[in-house]
Amino acid sequence: MIQRFRYKFIAISTAALLFVILTIVGSICTLTYYQSHQEIERVLTILVNNDGQIPRKGIRTTDNSQPQFSREGLHQYRYFAVLVDNKNQVTEVQDDHIATVTPQDARAMTDRLVRRKVHSGQLLYRGVNYAYKIRNKNGEKVIVFLDESLLMARTRSLMHTGLILGVIVLVLYTIVLTLYSRRAIRPIIEAEQRQKEFITNASHELKTPLTVISANNEMQEIINGENEWTTSTKQQVTRLTKLINNLVSLARMQEQPTLTMLPVNVSQIAGDVASSFKSVISTEQKQFNVQIDEGLVANADENTLRELLNILLDNANKYCDPQGEIDFTVSSSNHSKNIVITIANSYKDGKSLDAKKFFNRFYRVDESHTQGKKAGFGIGLSMAQYIVKQFKGKITAKYTNGKLAFIVTLKEVGK
Repeated sequence: MIQRFRYKFIAISTAALLFVILTIVGSICTLTYYQSHQEIERVLTILVNNDGQIPRKGIRTTDNSQPQFSREGLHQYRYFAVLVDNKNQVTEVQDDHIATVTPQDARAMTDRLVRRKVHSGQLLYRGVNYAYKIRNKNGEKVIVFLDESLLMARTRSLMHTGLILGVIVLVLYTIVLTLYSRRAIRPIIEAEQRQKEFITNASHELKTPLTVISANNEMQEIINGENEWTTSTKQQVTRLTKLINNLVSLARMQEQPTLTMLPVNVSQIAGDVASSFKSVISTEQKQFNVQIDEGLVANADENTLRELLNILLDNANKYCDPQGEIDFTVSSSNHSKNIVITIANSYKDGKSLDAKKFFNRFYRVDESHTQGKKAGFGIGLSMAQYIVKQFKGKITAKYTNGKLAFIVTLKEVGK
């Protein structure tokens, strides 16, 4: 249990850091990508406003918050300009600032843009992305193409570096967390250990006075005969003994290492457990409906699975209404590769119950913690929940059609 908690602690902490890293790296990449496109837009605007030429005078922009460009700075960009007359014929190609585009390429790209009739955007030509901007001037057009490769390469490099650093940080954090996680959860381990020791020691200390009380009660019955007081004492001793045994069983169950999971015949085990309860339920004039599909196999521990079914059937019999019904169904799910075990009992007072609390230890329906027959669900269901978790299954409770039902789902093998 502690080991599973440790792994969960590591997984949650690592997931939290992963979320933070993705948020930071994603924000940086998004901002860098946005700034690159803004830079491309500003450079195109400057060039197209100057007929595709780098201006000889100072470069001014209307937005003072943006970085300013110098004439020398503009020479770092690879671009070319095309002049088009009012008949959409190319009259001039200015390709002094680019070496990879020929005049024929420039004309081909211009023809594609003229058909588009869009004044700005991107154009993919021979595997290279070009940003372009068109300016109308006296019926003619000035089109400036800017090679995005350099700018976007820097952006991709930054993104790639950010991702690599993020992965490195995540791996280092996970390694350090794994090495020191036991120290981090040491107080929880110690508290859990003290709790188990307390339960074990207390059970041994309580068994002695209970044995003495039981013996004294039997002596009173021999001397004075059985009466309502001795009967009540006997019932309470039995109840306390069962509670102590359950507490010890739960503590020992949690101390055990992970169960050895092997394919077991759930149908056969369920049939054996149902047979053992049939006479007990019939004696109390309750109807026992059993429906078990044959050949259902799941990975589990056979003895622990029997204990699980015994707990649930005992709980159903205990809290079933007088002359009510108990349903025990084991079937294969139609929608998934699961075995569904359903144990339900008639319980007319179940509408007001909170099914989510059934698996809490010592849960009781009423606030006064009375000792009546239906005062609470003890720790049996808590043990059942722990067993199902060991089987990597799921257990739920619900109240429907006047019946309280517990549903166990296990992974079916061989389906």
